[in-house]
Amino acid sequence: MRPETKLVTRYGLPRVRAWWQLIREATAGTDVDYTQGSVRRAIGLLAIPMVLEMSMESVFALADIFFVSRLGAEAVAAVGLTEAVLTLVYAMAIGLSMATTAMIARRIGEKEPDAAAIAAGQSLWVGAIAAGSVAIIGLLYAEDILRLMGAEPGVIEGGADFTTIMLAGSVTIFFIFLINGIFRGAGDASVAMRALLLANGINIVLDPLLIFGIGPFPEMGVAGAAIATTIGRGIGVLYQLYCLFRVRGRLQMLFGHLALDPAVMLRLLKVSAGGVVQFLIATSSWILMIRLIAAYGSAAIAGYTIAIRVVDFTFLPAWGLSTAAATLVGQNLGAGYPDRAERSVWLTARYNAAFLTSIAIVFIIFAEGLIRAFTTDAVIIAYGADCLRFVAYGYTLYAVGMTVIQAFNGAGDTLTPTWINFLCYWLLQIPMAYFLSQSLGYGPRGVFMALLIAESLLAVVAILVFRRGRWKEMVV
Repeated sequence: MRPETKLVTRYGLPRVRAWWQLIREATAGTDVDYTQGSVRRAIGLLAIPMVLEMSMESVFALADIFFVSRLGAEAVAAVGLTEAVLTLVYAMAIGLSMATTAMIARRIGEKEPDAAAIAAGQSLWVGAIAAGSVAIIGLLYAEDILRLMGAEPGVIEGGADFTTIMLAGSVTIFFIFLINGIFRGAGDASVAMRALLLANGINIVLDPLLIFGIGPFPEMGVAGAAIATTIGRGIGVLYQLYCLFRVRGRLQMLFGHLALDPAVMLRLLKVSAGGVVQFLIATSSWILMIRLIAAYGSAAIAGYTIAIRVVDFTFLPAWGLSTAAATLVGQNLGAGYPDRAERSVWLTARYNAAFLTSIAIVFIIFAEGLIRAFTTDAVIIAYGADCLRFVAYGYTLYAVGMTVIQAFNGAGDTLTPTWINFLCYWLLQIPMAYFLSQSLGYGPRGVFMALLIAESLLAVVAILVFRRGRWKEMVV
């Protein structure tokens, strides 16, 4: 009997109503053993809240740029340059969260929830230490960072406060990713979704109030966007902590689990090192991309920034869908079912490819209209539409590639994606972007071409390496 038929039979409902019931279960949170039963249903229960979670994360960036774009190209450039630097923070946070997800998923698959809780406690300590270091850098060197990124004097003057606040408040970034990684590894993805929903609601309300000074609120300009985002994420983190320490769910966290455990922390750092370096390679490449674009002025930066925010709005949900594969791989390897783990990956990749392909068609046809929703400047629209189209051309390949990369990470094999990133980003993308944009004179379009080629090659290489199957032998 096909899985879809089983789903209908179980609920005694027509298929549409059965899927609606699945969505309700996924968003409400269900205690399910993901190593048993229908793989399709397991993907659905994990992917639905993860997609919604990542959609909420993408709304952060989209909401900020929507309101800040009303302040002009220099304000947008300040946000874009700061976000490029923040990608290094995201790299550390995501790398740590991936290792946390892999370890907890493996312990849950092995039916060792107490060991999973201990791993979660160690991850919180590591995140707090990393966030403190970033905050000190932000408080002392915000203007120098913008200057190093090639910002014009007006961008530095108006955007330094934004950079300071975002970096100083990076503890909210680290914790919101880390704790959501804990919940994802345990299979409680619905909690992560609700935390981002709460954080986003607060950010969207506070953004216009603090940026434009509506009512009793002071007019803070671009700095207001940073405060709104940090407050929103901060309240989301408080909600996460509340859910983490209440005695219910698949992972029961107690304050005793926060006691330092050097052996577990060392194992976590070992696994996360590959993940952090993996994303540092990728994000440092993006920083160099925007540094190349900065040579063509604030309008080029603004167009690129808006386009990438629109891309993130679809990429992050796709990343959420691919993260379902990471959890399923970790738990099924822990339970001793490598074939089920592999089947989960290919099914998830198929769904992801269908999703991103449909989005790519929209982007290619309506690129100018999408960028025009954020600005009326014809030059910015031209740059943004060009970037959006070039990125969208590779969406189908990206979808499969990101799912496979997440599967490596879910297995605890963070080293393989690191080498793939090094090859495709540092050895290919950066030199190619420089050559096409400056040596051949294509300007920003040369950078966009390099993004398309490098990301497509990364997906192909990842698929070929994944099919060799060595990730099934990883010990976490």
